[in-house]
Amino acid sequence: MPAAAPVLLVSDHVNGSVHVVTVPDGAVAGRLTGRHLSEHAGFLALPGGRVACVDDRRGELLVLDPFGEELVERAVPVAVPAEHIACDPSGHRLAVTTGLGGNTEPWSDLLTVVDLATGEAARVRTRVGEPGVTVLGGEDPMVVLRHREPGALAVHRFADLLAAAPGCPPVTPHAVVPLPDDGHGDAQDPRTDHVFAATGEGVHRARRKGDALTAETVIPWGSPARGWYLRLDTRRQALWSTLRGGDPDPLRWPEWTNQAWRHDLETGHTCHTELGPGLVFRLAFARRHTAFTRIHPDGDELVLLDDGSVRRCPLPPMDGAPRRGGTPWEGVQRRAVAASPGSDWVAVSRGGHGEVHLVDAETGHEATRVRLSTPLHHGGHMALCGRNDGAHGDPFGR
Repeated sequence: MPAAAPVLLVSDHVNGSVHVVTVPDGAVAGRLTGRHLSEHAGFLALPGGRVACVDDRRGELLVLDPFGEELVERAVPVAVPAEHIACDPSGHRLAVTTGLGGNTEPWSDLLTVVDLATGEAARVRTRVGEPGVTVLGGEDPMVVLRHREPGALAVHRFADLLAAAPGCPPVTPHAVVPLPDDGHGDAQDPRTDHVFAATGEGVHRARRKGDALTAETVIPWGSPARGWYLRLDTRRQALWSTLRGGDPDPLRWPEWTNQAWRHDLETGHTCHTELGPGLVFRLAFARRHTAFTRIHPDGDELVLLDDGSVRRCPLPPMDGAPRRGGTPWEGVQRRAVAASPGSDWVAVSRGGHGEVHLVDAETGHEATRVRLSTPLHHGGHMALCGRNDGAHGDPFGR
């Protein structure tokens, strides 16, 4: 029996809608309205092609099943604004941290844990900031919070958090591993119980030992630049990031350098691939390619990396795109990218235009251009879901 074709979820978090798009024909098969999903927390892949996300306006964790009769399978109240979302390898135990939202500085210290198998949920107070989160599985799952200023990996037992009393009581970690203060980017390897955190020094790693973590050697970037985003490649058991270099002044963004960084977890080998100047951040994994979008005043492009090859696919310009003399973050349009490790399709949004390009990674050709009923301000956010594509092997919201 052939595998089901992937389905694309497209969130317009500004407009407050989610479109369900069939691939590769680009037909809109469904739509949710009144749902303002957290773009920062992103979509978390769960087994069976389901995904979890957070509605920042309603304060709900949503479990979506794009292959089911009803798109919204479950809604669970959680604390917002959602910063990061992660689950254990089983996909049953989830954690949601809170961060800035629409504020200029962190203000919330609330953490929500949810057990989808039992329906239980609890909220506790941890530490104000923008914490990353990892949920390690096993008989006694652990929640690991990655804090900044001061930097630390703080370890909590999932069962203790879930059993917390009402009223959002404060909790104290039972183990702490020091980190530099500039951590940003998280991953885990479920096979080995390793936790990874990106810092200016490199990728810090720690391994579970009983109910604590043991720090191991730092993986260097091997470049004067650093990564702010970290992903586990479930296809080849590697870590990926985008290394950004140059003057950190946001007004100098067209001059930022960008390298794709790949570290093989089996061999320990690290390689770098030049992506070009401008704004490059998140990445996505297709069956045989790793996809990046690059925004630059001289022209945007989709960059597809295969073993030893780089394909560059020009993208049409966006009205309201970042310009020279301005920042790439405030009041401008951007692009989201999505792919499935079980498919050769890559989706790239065109912020402000309500369009999504569906590109065949094998050829670099655009097969379909999806036109939606909302503008996709800020580029929106997307997930390309395959029913059994293995994406849930990376248990972090992306």
